[in-house]
Amino acid sequence: MTDPRSDDLQALVFKNRGALLSVPAVLLAAFGKPSAFSIALGLPLAFVGEAIRCWAVGYSGVTTRGDRVEAPELITAGPYAYVRNPLYVGNFVTASGFALAYTGKNSFLGRALLAGASLGMMAAVYATIIPHEERFLRREFGEQFALYCERVPQLVPLTEPAQNGAGQYDPNVIIQAESKTFLSFAAMLAILALKAIKG
Repeated sequence: MTDPRSDDLQALVFKNRGALLSVPAVLLAAFGKPSAFSIALGLPLAFVGEAIRCWAVGYSGVTTRGDRVEAPELITAGPYAYVRNPLYVGNFVTASGFALAYTGKNSFLGRALLAGASLGMMAAVYATIIPHEERFLRREFGEQFALYCERVPQLVPLTEPAQNGAGQYDPNVIIQAESKTFLSFAAMLAILALKAIKG
């Protein structure tokens, strides 16, 4: 049985995940020193991460933006046929790309500290909220979710999708669901460009 205090903490972190996950971006924007090479290396990775996220949102819809865990249905198609948390995988890929892009002229130690702190904080947030989400999904979908967990890994994607996925892709929800993410992404690009120009 889950400790109610632990579940309360996980729910609190889930509710405030957006603010918590903005801290790594602020760290990179404040202390990063990009180079042309680091930008060329990191930006494509950041865009790949955002593409993964958009693919996932096209299946899961706007429920991913709530303060509480919601799931009108168990989505197992599209990216969810490869990994149970494609949104978080996409976020981590994007963050890794920005960590590379922003730290080209930092010292080796500075780069390691910035990247380590940024990605480490993301990992800590996800390690806290994923059990909270999965506990909800187990309550809601029972055996259906248990079978899904047996077929599809939590964070390391399969090379081939699991079969018989449920859910439909709707590109129309992406703008509505991802507006804040697009603004954050654009802000990171703008700050990166300014830092690169100033040298």
